[in-house]
Amino acid sequence: MKTVQIHPEFFRFESDFVSTLKCIPMIVRYKLDSCGVKLKLHEWVKFTLADKETLAFLPCYSEQEIEQYGVFVSGLVQQYFGISASLLTHVDDSWNELHQVPAEVQQKAFEYHCGEILLKHWIAMPTLQRFALVKLCRSGHEGKNFPVAVKEFLG
Repeated sequence: MKTVQIHPEFFRFESDFVSTLKCIPMIVRYKLDSCGVKLKLHEWVKFTLADKETLAFLPCYSEQEIEQYGVFVSGLVQQYFGISASLLTHVDDSWNELHQVPAEVQQKAFEYHCGEILLKHWIAMPTLQRFALVKLCRSGHEGKNFPVAVKEFLG
């Protein structure tokens, strides 16, 4: 079985699945939120490894790249399932708020005995790290990765 090389865009806490991309890595989740497409896990698992790698490494930062990314992922859903990709109705981008650490992140940090996440550390984190912590607080994510991510990001 071919495996993906670990790339700086992948986090260490994702190492149990990132080599095969059996789950959607945070970098792809971030890009999906950016372009407003909701990709379901059952859709992701049907994609080829090459498709998954493309979704992980395809740029998605400028307006044009975000639009192209959305077209690409929507095309994959159409190709594999014969339906239009689901769109996000609302994106809560609390990871971009820099005046306070989101309450859900602080709550999860206390639940897992990580201590308080200080605002100065939150502000200093790259956007993708803040995004990951917010997403790991949400239902549907394995909670065990939250404290591992905090340790990875804050040492």
